[in-house]
Amino acid sequence: MQYPLQRINGTRMKKLTNKLRRRKTNESEHKRITNETVAEHRERVLAGGRRFKYPVQYARHKLVINASIIGVLALIVLAGTLYWQLYPAQNTSTFFYRVTRVLPLPVAVVDGEPVPYSSYLVGFRSQEHYLQNKEGVNLNTDQYRSQRDFIKRQALEDAIADAYAAKLAREMGISVSDADIDAALDRQRESRDGVTSKETYDAIVLDHFNWSPAEAREVTAARLLRQEVAYRIDETANKLVKRAQSLVNSDSSFGDIAKSLKSSGGVDVASGTTPLVPANNQDGGLAEAASRLSIDQISKPIKSTTGDGYYFVKLLEKDDKNQVSYEFIKIPLTEFSKRLVDLRQNGLITEYISVPLPDTTPNNS
Repeated sequence: MQYPLQRINGTRMKKLTNKLRRRKTNESEHKRITNETVAEHRERVLAGGRRFKYPVQYARHKLVINASIIGVLALIVLAGTLYWQLYPAQNTSTFFYRVTRVLPLPVAVVDGEPVPYSSYLVGFRSQEHYLQNKEGVNLNTDQYRSQRDFIKRQALEDAIADAYAAKLAREMGISVSDADIDAALDRQRESRDGVTSKETYDAIVLDHFNWSPAEAREVTAARLLRQEVAYRIDETANKLVKRAQSLVNSDSSFGDIAKSLKSSGGVDVASGTTPLVPANNQDGGLAEAASRLSIDQISKPIKSTTGDGYYFVKLLEKDDKNQVSYEFIKIPLTEFSKRLVDLRQNGLITEYISVPLPDTTPNNS
């Protein structure tokens, strides 16, 4: 007679025996790979690997999509931050100035010509640097807010004028050469004590205006181009120069000639006399031109290197220290400024930052 416990143990042993038999059968089947079964075996192995392969492919595809979305969002945030800092906030820090040197971002548009933001900042930051470091003026305080607005407006007007001059220069085929720029920089290095070395001049410009040599050269080139354009387009001044040439050699005084030119041309022609000044005086090249004359000799029309107009000079006195006193007639340039005023009145100047408008129009210098 079998007892229940014996029947249970016998059943368990039977199941265990069958399990071991099946395992041995499977192992023997795996080991027996023939030419007929190799394809089946390969498919079995590949099928086992697919369950790991496809989830990885899906995860990689999703990762690329997520990375692309994050990249686009980051660019949007970066662009929004850049826009906010430059336009509503008007951040003038060194970092954002460097950004505008790399990216061609406009601060305004004049007659369809973009005005580079960097041109505005290079002018504003130079004045800001000088006032803060040489005059001890903190433009970020409420006390000097109006002064800050003034130099911002001045820098913006200069940038607009330079951009408009560049547009006209392209249309008329006007350019300035490297030799012209070098000559202008050499004139700036001249002083009463002689010619300052290039290294010393560069150090002074950096200390006073925070300009590198490359930035100082760019500013000089822009000013020269604007002057060339202003001289070329001013028909009124050119006509007055021709008339003045026929009058300066007469018996009329410079004062009377200036009054006659003023009444006929409607331009504020001026005259005057200087005291003894060095021949290398920083007066637009007038003293230098006078030093090459003989007493009472009158020069041909001179284009001032400051770009403010034409001059006739007559040497009155010259001493042994190479100092000169001269009389002059000034025929100012007005056309370039008038055109800018007309453009603003006709809505052809659009500014992208908010700066109070000036009380006076920009000059040609």
